[in-house]
Amino acid sequence: MDLQTFADPRLAAHVEEARRSNADRGVRRGPSSLAEVRELRTPEPDDNIVVEAGGRQVPVRVHRPEGHARGVYLDFHGGGFYLGSAADDDARNQQLATALQAVVVSVHYRLAPEHPWPAAPDDAETAADWLIADAGREFGTDLLVIGGFSAGATLAVTTLLRLRDKGSGAAFAGAALQFGTYDLSGQTPAGRKIADEYFIEAYAGSAPDRTHPDLSPVYADLRGLPPLLIVVGDQDVLLDDNLALAARAIAAGGQVDLKVYPESRHGFTRRDTAMARAARQDVERWLADRLS
Repeated sequence: MDLQTFADPRLAAHVEEARRSNADRGVRRGPSSLAEVRELRTPEPDDNIVVEAGGRQVPVRVHRPEGHARGVYLDFHGGGFYLGSAADDDARNQQLATALQAVVVSVHYRLAPEHPWPAAPDDAETAADWLIADAGREFGTDLLVIGGFSAGATLAVTTLLRLRDKGSGAAFAGAALQFGTYDLSGQTPAGRKIADEYFIEAYAGSAPDRTHPDLSPVYADLRGLPPLLIVVGDQDVLLDDNLALAARAIAAGGQVDLKVYPESRHGFTRRDTAMARAARQDVERWLADRLS
């Protein structure tokens, strides 16, 4: 497969800067123990809003645009299922709310290993169910989109699968997925590249079958999903995982916009580079189209 097919030719102007950024950052690894995880965690603010659906509750953070919202974007933060919080993305999510003229709801889902699977997807589903039931009353619109960053992209997909299976998947008009991880079983060629990562043991260690679609959505029946935007860098260890999900979604009859960014590693859209800004603008434009 020629990845250049999925890269905007205009990105070539940003390649050298991206390459220098990679060299400056070096190779980084995630935490390898619960002690390291706890050292890296930051306290969650106490001003989250608790929402409820189906007898379950989950804290969220709500970012509103000025004036009438034309839709709601349901966001799941990244962090390998064991790091991060909804508040970490406050500045970015408020900017996104303004750019989209939409409400951004970010979910503070429970983290592993204290709360392994299925805690995080349960929380994600709860937030989605709440929006489906109450977005019109709360925000004056029931036009919904969904997405996430890294682990958050995985949760966005598993949420859509859960909703589809209970008949409410059509509530979301699209999903913007930034370099999610879609095989936690270590059985696909892509999954084997990350099979020894601590985050997998922390999140999925108690699962009897790590090929369960709720853990590893690359194994799911992907029919009936809304349009997907898949954003990934060509230097991302999860590149093959994202290509596999895109291929399987297309084979299932889905609509997929796959965008591959040159000289870009995992998490690159959070950097202050021209390549990252271009990717963020692509996500904003794609979501705006879904909300138009």
